[in-house]
Amino acid sequence: MSETISSSAPGLRKGKPVWAIGLMTGTVLDGFVDVAAIRTDGETIDSFGHWELSPYPTGLREELVETLAAAREWGFDGPEPDIFARAEAALTRAQADAVNAVLLARGLKPADIAVIGFHGQTVLHRRPEPGDDGAATRPGATRQLGDGALMARLTNIDTVYDFRSADVAAGGPGAPLAPAYHRALLQRIGAGPETAVLNLGGVGNITWWDGADGLIACDTGPANAPINDWVSRHGRGRIDEDGQLALAGTVDETRLAQMLEHPYFAAPPPKSLDRNDFTAAMVDGLSVEDGAATLTAFAAAAVGRALDLLPERPRRLVVCGGGRRNPALMMALGRRAAVQVTPAEAVGWRGDAVEAECFAFLAVRALTGLPISFPGTTGVAEPMSGGRIARRYRGSGADAPAAE
Repeated sequence: MSETISSSAPGLRKGKPVWAIGLMTGTVLDGFVDVAAIRTDGETIDSFGHWELSPYPTGLREELVETLAAAREWGFDGPEPDIFARAEAALTRAQADAVNAVLLARGLKPADIAVIGFHGQTVLHRRPEPGDDGAATRPGATRQLGDGALMARLTNIDTVYDFRSADVAAGGPGAPLAPAYHRALLQRIGAGPETAVLNLGGVGNITWWDGADGLIACDTGPANAPINDWVSRHGRGRIDEDGQLALAGTVDETRLAQMLEHPYFAAPPPKSLDRNDFTAAMVDGLSVEDGAATLTAFAAAAVGRALDLLPERPRRLVVCGGGRRNPALMMALGRRAAVQVTPAEAVGWRGDAVEAECFAFLAVRALTGLPISFPGTTGVAEPMSGGRIARRYRGSGADAPAAE
């Protein structure tokens, strides 16, 4: 159950739980932002607070779709497209409005919240490309839209943003960042290496914890993104509602086997993907139903390949993210990944809120100097902190906060 946030000054110091708000919008562009509050010291979860899915204002989703297209064309080459600045301001204002609406509805003041974890919208992500000697032949790069200083000014709450750039600058891929929070969730339910966390967003990612100091994570492969794109391209909605198309189709096993030959699936963790590394074009030529079935089976089989690479193969997956609501995908996981599949709610988690909660958790870690990425999760040389901090304005006047 969610605890009511009490109105008291948060006072941030290491080891003391505080209230934090996390904001997350995924690569599937569903037109909403997740707003979730948790009480945490950045190491354990004290309690869960309010969570809601806040819709974007009219036109913002379409602007973000246009921005993603511009980002793909840009490819980190040359000046950023002009649309980035416009979309970033619009996105930040929309998410700040969502935070302020939650505070108003709950009778809270900005001073009741220690920090906002503002992930922003990923528009392009490129992992580093290693050479034969292990050194990167092409450095990674990442771009999330999100103006932290503007968020702090509009909400009057300290804001942590740009979570991924420090890891990228250190030679990591900048993802996944959820494992630190997944470990805290596993600790909360007393789970160990027999259980792993699987998030099914646009891309799938998995976290495995050995119960002590070992933490391993990686992106498993495509999840909802190519399925959604396939369905949308054929005018059948934005998602495969209840997996109906996939359940009505037949998997092209030959094509699936070819798709699984991609070297990514044999590479050891840590490793990460961009949303566009595997696209709906993989099933071009199939019927709508067969294409949906094949992409669904691909997402599930990719998870199985990732489980095979872990030091100990978990017997159970606790599944978060939108993909857990797709019966076809959940059934395919049980069959093709050969694992027990448990929805997040069955263990007391909020499956749709986990990613937003994660960035609330990481924001507290950033403020207290705790690491957010690790050798076993992103491949950095040592555990490292991340995120930029935009402080709320604590004086008089209307000066904007400065980013640290």
